[in-house]
Amino acid sequence: MARSYRELLVWQKAKTLAVHTYSATANFPRAETYGLTSQIRRASVSVASNIAEGQGRLTSGEFRHFLGQARGSLLEAETQLAIALDLGFIDRPAYEALERESYQVLGLLDRLLNSLSKKTA
Repeated sequence: MARSYRELLVWQKAKTLAVHTYSATANFPRAETYGLTSQIRRASVSVASNIAEGQGRLTSGEFRHFLGQARGSLLEAETQLAIALDLGFIDRPAYEALERESYQVLGLLDRLLNSLSKKTA
C-alpha cells in the first residue's frame, strides 16, 4: 500500500476532478452560490478528502469505509452536475469532460476497493 495518499493515482485524479469542478461551476448563477454550486463543490472535494482520510486510518476496513464514502460523494457530484446540465448552468462539452474524469475516478475507486477486499478475504 502507498505510504501517503498523495501517491495514490485515485487521489490524484480525484483532486484534479475537484479543481476542474470548481472551474466549471465558477459561472453558475449567483443565486446558486449557496445552492447547487456549493453542493457540487463540496461533493467533489469530499471524494479526494475521503480517500486521504481513509488512507490515514489504521486498518484496511476503515480505509474501505472511507473509499465507500468517496464513491458515494462522487456519485452525488455526478448527479448534481447532471441537474446543472439540465438547468443550463453548464454546457454539454464541460459536463462531458467532467463525466469522463468522474468515470475514471470511479473505476480506480472500484479497483482499489476490490483489491482491499481480496486482501482481507
